[in-house]
Parts: sequence; structure tokens; C-alpha cells
Amino acid sequence: MSAVELKALKKSFGSNLIVKGVDLNVVKGEFLVMVGPSGCGKSTLLRLIAGLEHADAGDIVFDGRRVNELPPRDRDVGMVFQSYALYPHMTVRENLAFGLTLRGMPRAEIEGRVKEAAQMLELQPLLERKPKELSGGQRQRVAMGRAICRRPALFLFDEPLSNLDTALRVQMRGELATLHRRLGTTMIYVTHDQVEAMTLATRVAVFNGGVLQQLGPPLELYHRPANRFVATFIGSPSMNVLPATRDAEGFRGAGFSLPVPAGLDASGDVLLGLRPQDLLIAGDGPLKGTVTSVERLGFDGYAYLSSEAGPLAARFEGNIEVGQAVAVKPVTDALHVFSADGAKALRHPTF
Repeated sequence: MSAVELKALKKSFGSNLIVKGVDLNVVKGEFLVMVGPSGCGKSTLLRLIAGLEHADAGDIVFDGRRVNELPPRDRDVGMVFQSYALYPHMTVRENLAFGLTLRGMPRAEIEGRVKEAAQMLELQPLLERKPKELSGGQRQRVAMGRAICRRPALFLFDEPLSNLDTALRVQMRGELATLHRRLGTTMIYVTHDQVEAMTLATRVAVFNGGVLQQLGPPLELYHRPANRFVATFIGSPSMNVLPATRDAEGFRGAGFSLPVPAGLDASGDVLLGLRPQDLLIAGDGPLKGTVTSVERLGFDGYAYLSSEAGPLAARFEGNIEVGQAVAVKPVTDALHVFSADGAKALRHPTF
């Protein structure tokens, strides 16, 4: 059964249509990550689900019940914001308990819930501190603990890790994944970071321009993107996309020629997609370029090239230098093919 169902949901601010008729089902107990560039509508969708914004059209359904007119306090939702939103004059213990106190919950039950959340998030040594005495990661754990104390049916996260440094983001991603496994509660998480989406989600919803582009498990989106946008948004470094035309001899583009994979019924102008992981700088290959920058990861890494076909990113082994002229060889059968406008995938590699 769907925990949350969005039906033809629309939202405008003035004349600017932000959410453009989104249909989306969130399965009970899953960790759904909504990802996309800034301004794509994902945070607005989260606020619509929470009841912090009102939809112009469409329905929001929780467990089969339409909740469009319900105020936020009656939606049984716990929300964690990017800004932590802690009360600076209260201790950690008081911040965790505050929402329960407002609801008139018995003191013994409040203390039990605070103790449980503190143990879960390792906040016991911090309970008597105030937010100014905490690190960014500790503050975010308190914000999550406050939501956990409420025991909501649905958790909503609005870019909760974006203010943390790289090491803390990695640590907090692990803690969020562990939290989901322990609680088993439905979670919807908004981010612009596709690495967070790939590492946290049971399913990923990719948005662009207020439109849902693709929904599926992380690896499905990586290996079988529905269109050029998803292909280039998911994966790091981003997929290389090369304009080409199919003729009698194969795919031809600016300065290169590639064979057509068996069974592909595509003619005329297309876009060819090759992930950097599937391009290897070698002694010879159909793509030529000059190294403009290098990202070394140890024995191997990625080189970024200028070429007649356009900018390229490719894997290398050993050593390579900026300014070096190189040839690039695609891994066998690694070619993605999209329509000329990028709106539709025509072919993916087989695995």
C-alpha cells in the first residue's frame, strides 16, 4: 500500500508554475530520495506533503486518505530542515522534549521517548548542552532526534546535510541509513546531491523543471536512464554525450566514428552516451583529445579532455599529464543512445 500518493499535483508562485502535475507513489517503509537541480520543485513538493504549502491542483493522499486540507500538526509528519531549527535557549534534552510537552504528553512518557532517541543517536553525553555548544553534525542529530521523539508515520528531510563538511556528510549518511533500518518508517528525503541519492535511497525520483523525469532504484537510473537529463545528472563524473548521425557505416560525429551495436533500430541524428568509467585512455581509439585537467585517485583516475567532439571525461591508469594528446577507447558494448533531442533513451548497454 502507498504511504503517500501524489495525484496530478500542481503549485505556482505568482505566474511561475513550479510543480507541473506530478504523480508519485511512495511505498510504505521505503526511503525515497527526491533529487534534482536547484529550482526543480523538489523542496516545494516536500512542503506540500508536510502541509506547509497548499496545492493549486491535485491531491495528496496518506494511506488512502486525502489530506489536502489538513493542517501540518494533524498530518503525523516529522520534518528535519537544512537549518536545524533548534531553540538556542534550550538544552538538547529540552529541544527533544519540547514538541511532546506542547502536546500535553505525560512526563514519564516524554522522558522515555527522549531517552530512546538519545540512545539511538548517541546524544546522551550532550543532553545538558545548548545548541551553541554543539558541532554541525551534533545539531543535525538533535534535529533528527526531535522528529524521532514524535514517532511520526512519515519523516521528511529537506537537504539536512548540505551545511555540513564532506567528512560529516559521509558520517551522517551512514547514520541516516542505519536509522531507517532500525525504525522502518517511511522517509522522503530531498537533496540536490546525487551521491546522497545513490547511497541512501531504496528508490530515487529525479526531477527537472517541476516534472518527474524518472523513478526507480538507484542502479536502474544509473544503468538505464530514461533520457539525457537523468543520464547526465546521475553518476559522477557526468556521462559524456556526443552528437552523431547514423549512416551505412556506423555512427559518425565530429572527429570520430563508432560501430552501431547489434539490434539497434535507430537512424538519422542521435546522441551517444558514454560514461567516463567506460572510456579508457589507451594507445589508440576512435576518440582523440588533449588533456586539460586530471583527477588522480591513486593508481588510476579521470582525465578531462578537449576534443573535436566536445568535452570528454575518461578513465586512465598509471600516469598522464595536462597538455598530453591522447586516444580514448570505449569499453565494448558500453554505448547509450538517445534521441536527438535527448528526451528518450533508444538503447542501453547490456549487463
